[in-house]
Amino acid sequence: MNPIQGDAPLILRLQAGDLDALGELYDRYRLVVYRTALAILRDPDVAEDILQEVFLRLHAYAASVKPELPLAPWLYRVTINLSYTWFSRRRWLAPLDEFLEKLIGPARHHPEPAAEQHDDRATMQRAIDGLPFNQRVVVILHYLNDLSLIEIAEILKCPVGTVKSRLYYARENLRQQLEGTALSPEMAYEFTR
Repeated sequence: MNPIQGDAPLILRLQAGDLDALGELYDRYRLVVYRTALAILRDPDVAEDILQEVFLRLHAYAASVKPELPLAPWLYRVTINLSYTWFSRRRWLAPLDEFLEKLIGPARHHPEPAAEQHDDRATMQRAIDGLPFNQRVVVILHYLNDLSLIEIAEILKCPVGTVKSRLYYARENLRQQLEGTALSPEMAYEFTR
């Protein structure tokens, strides 16, 4: 079933006050919201809090959600806004294992000692830590959530050119940070191409 078509009846039910519809939407999108918040903030507890807040807001603002539009961009936007608010207040970051697993997945299949893989992951994590928030969000939406540049632009409510620019500068920042490191060539290429 097309999620857009499947979301419309649930959104209409939610707008009519049916909390079971909210539960179904939660079940459908909770992993996407949680994974996005975790990748941005890298704190499982905060990601869980943001997950709950996103769906509380969906309930509170259900009347303003347009059933004819896909729900995912709205959820991404709220997730990113809440993450940005938390990030700008705390600036404390925890491990980002799931995000790194997603990004370095193809490089994992090369026979490397476990210690080298651990070092590569730590090097990549530090490089991602060094990205400005807006660049990190674009990298996460593009690589972790496999969203197109157009989809990211819709979520962030900015031109596609801005998304391209942020992704370009994020890759350049990663390339500069990884220059001269002992990072495996396959992994470095995966992040900076």
